[in-house]
Amino acid sequence: MKKWIGDRAFYRRLFTVMTPILIQNVITNFVSLLDNIMVGQVGTEPMSGVAIVNQLIFVFNLCIFGGLSGAGIFTAQFYGKKDQEGLRDTFRVKLYISAFSIAVFGALFLIKGEGLISLFLHEGQERLDLKATLNYGMSYLHVMLIQTIPFALSQVYSSTLRETGETMLPMKAGIAAVFVNLLFNYLLIFGKFGFPAMGVTGAAIATVIARFAECIIVICWTHIHRARNPFVTEIYRSPRVPLQLVKQVIITGTPLLANEVLWAAGTTTLNQCYSVRGLEVVSAINISSTVSNLFFCAFFAMGTTVSIMIGQLLGAGKLEQAVDENTKLIAFSVALSAVVGAVMAALAPLIPQIYNTTDTVKHLAVNLLIVSAVMMPLNAFINASYFTLRSGGKTQITFLFDCGMLWAINIPLAFLLSRFTSLPVVEMFILVEGVNLIKSVIGFRLLKSRKWVNNLVADQ
Repeated sequence: MKKWIGDRAFYRRLFTVMTPILIQNVITNFVSLLDNIMVGQVGTEPMSGVAIVNQLIFVFNLCIFGGLSGAGIFTAQFYGKKDQEGLRDTFRVKLYISAFSIAVFGALFLIKGEGLISLFLHEGQERLDLKATLNYGMSYLHVMLIQTIPFALSQVYSSTLRETGETMLPMKAGIAAVFVNLLFNYLLIFGKFGFPAMGVTGAAIATVIARFAECIIVICWTHIHRARNPFVTEIYRSPRVPLQLVKQVIITGTPLLANEVLWAAGTTTLNQCYSVRGLEVVSAINISSTVSNLFFCAFFAMGTTVSIMIGQLLGAGKLEQAVDENTKLIAFSVALSAVVGAVMAALAPLIPQIYNTTDTVKHLAVNLLIVSAVMMPLNAFINASYFTLRSGGKTQITFLFDCGMLWAINIPLAFLLSRFTSLPVVEMFILVEGVNLIKSVIGFRLLKSRKWVNNLVADQ
């Protein structure tokens, strides 16, 4: 049992890293759930339009996450080596990645936004208004483009802070942002206390305000506390980054960036396949994914914890300790997810009843939630395996492991089932999620190979 269970010092370090990340994620996703419920009170069409746009924004968010994570591998290891100049260089790389991502996705959404939203609009049993859904989606998208700038900048700072051991401040800024978002949602969606009732546009404006609030908090704190964050000293004096580091980040980070973008695009494509069964399916998946994300915080936080703890050990040259602690981290993640999944399954029949939507949508959402709950321990293992491989710089392998299988197996299966069978959406969902068992077997073999046990900054 010692192989799977650590001592008190291990769990003390684990909870020190994980707890702030978990709290921030739980609060963020809980407020997202409340946000989702408030938009849902306006009607099924507005909720569906917002859900579709959020799928598109999700691709941008994961592009930022993937791009910054590639540089973040070096940030964590430079921190383990106590190299402040290396931290400055990776920070500047993150700024360039963010600026490029904002420009590309901004142009794409402005030019092709209407066409992308229309891909999800299909007639179903309920005869919902597809044109109205498109109009709601476009109104929401145009305002949401503004928040890409503060979101990306806050992620540059927050990711660097986490990778250097400061997890509390990003958590506090995130908590402040979600409550700002919740407040302005209430004021602007429904028109309370003299504010105009703006519906989905009000929800988008509330998100923009919250993103700016989070960005300001994180930036101001980081620069005020320079003694704690010496890497920000003269951080903007020069735009230069060592060419050797740029090459390493490109080689290591490009597969990771491609993985995150293609994974997010793949998830969106899966939902588009499900949407062929009707617009009510879009609403049901929106409810299911929003609720599921609240419970998924457990293994999502553990994934980030794995990347930070293992990355720092690898950068410090403690390779055998990294292997030992990684086994214990994965065991804890799977066990935690099994408990959380059981709670989610028990609550699944109750939560969709809160929404102001049709009985068909509610029934579909309940079944999708139960399937997601059952699959949670398996997904926890896959998630922890992915972050382990990534922490050692094996991003080419993670690309094939994560994104490659999604596009090679899950998406073709979903496409065939949606276009060439009459299988109901819940049965489709079970089959598509079930093939992840193959990915877990491959992940186990990759971990056992120890190819991820690498110190990437030993010679920097």
